[in-house]
Amino acid sequence: MFLFLLARRLVARSAMAVAVFTFAAQAAFAAEASVMAPLRQALRGAWQQHPSYRATEAQIAAARARLDAAGQPLYNPELQLTRDNGGEEKTLSAGLNLTLDLSGKRRVRSDAANAKLDLASAEAHVRRRDFARQWLTGWADLQAAQQQVATGDRRLALITRFSTLAEKQFTAGDISGLERDLALLARDEAQAEQAQLLADQAEAEAKFRSVGGVAEEVVSSDMAADGFPPAQPATDDLQTLPDWQVAQAMATASDREVEVARRNRVADPTVGVYGGRKEYRAGGPADRVYGVTLTIPLFVRNSYRAEVVAAQAEADAAQAELQRVRLELEAERRRAVDSYAAARGAWSGWQRSRGTDVTRRADLLERSWRQGELSTTDYLLQLKQTLDTQLAGAKLQARLWRTYTDYLSATGQLEEWAGLERNL
Repeated sequence: MFLFLLARRLVARSAMAVAVFTFAAQAAFAAEASVMAPLRQALRGAWQQHPSYRATEAQIAAARARLDAAGQPLYNPELQLTRDNGGEEKTLSAGLNLTLDLSGKRRVRSDAANAKLDLASAEAHVRRRDFARQWLTGWADLQAAQQQVATGDRRLALITRFSTLAEKQFTAGDISGLERDLALLARDEAQAEQAQLLADQAEAEAKFRSVGGVAEEVVSSDMAADGFPPAQPATDDLQTLPDWQVAQAMATASDREVEVARRNRVADPTVGVYGGRKEYRAGGPADRVYGVTLTIPLFVRNSYRAEVVAAQAEADAAQAELQRVRLELEAERRRAVDSYAAARGAWSGWQRSRGTDVTRRADLLERSWRQGELSTTDYLLQLKQTLDTQLAGAKLQARLWRTYTDYLSATGQLEEWAGLERNL
């Protein structure tokens, strides 16, 4: 009885723990969705305005039209009109000829066109995925560049203020001229580095605009990298990846083309019927004529075997490409998972560090310098280290976003995360 009650208590605690975990996960997902909603909306808007979107839609429409064309009958009937004047005989006749698709060419061509439509759809997934990846990477780089410029402005303001204080201290005789000059050199160096940061920001903005991004639309969106989920271990399931779907669709389409080439080697007969009248002499009696014709092409000069060999070779190449894509995707997925896990761990460690509080540390350093506990050289060295840590944090956050984007891409989740599958 005691064991039974203990088991019931453990089950109840486990159920409660699962419920708490599920509620926390749902709350975290809802919070992440609310934070990322403006960013995803901007991404979807950029995709719908980009020329790649129109090109993708046009290619899918063309593939659908080819599928409709492949489903149509291969041959149209032919109207034949004949007039024959042979001396005293004159023959007038009219007939219809129709080539019959007895080998199923229409069906195999429709199957091949359907496979090519699947290929076009898979390629559209790749284009959407690649666009989202480039757009998010460009946005993260731009955000990092803007944060670095803001940190650089703060560094320039602090060092400019410090150089002004150093001049006053030198005038009062509290520091030497060498320390005053060192402060002025630090100010000039900060100005030069700020100019480089501004140039890097302009370059990042240009790259972001080249992929359809509008910097003004995402200026209020921060990188908010705190709620990223942990990386899941790499699996062998590649069926959901767009690159694998493209390779698989290419292999299927190549196999269908082999069947089309084989059916093209089968001759299709042409059946005709005609009817008319034959007059033997002017004003004389006339007879009705009618008949049936059968025409069969003879593939003796060209058997069309070379087309089958070529199609089979292309199918073999597509199968080999499918295996190559498998190896590449497996390696890329493992790399993306490991890189994201490492960047996420580094970002968590950076956030927990007290050295990343630039404001607190800058005030502490200035107070120590004013009280004579730090020399000018030590103050500038530690201030530079503190600000460099802040700049490194912006780069690390951007790297986290890039690795997270690669992780979503390598695991087949990027389109769903961005909301492109629901809108397109």
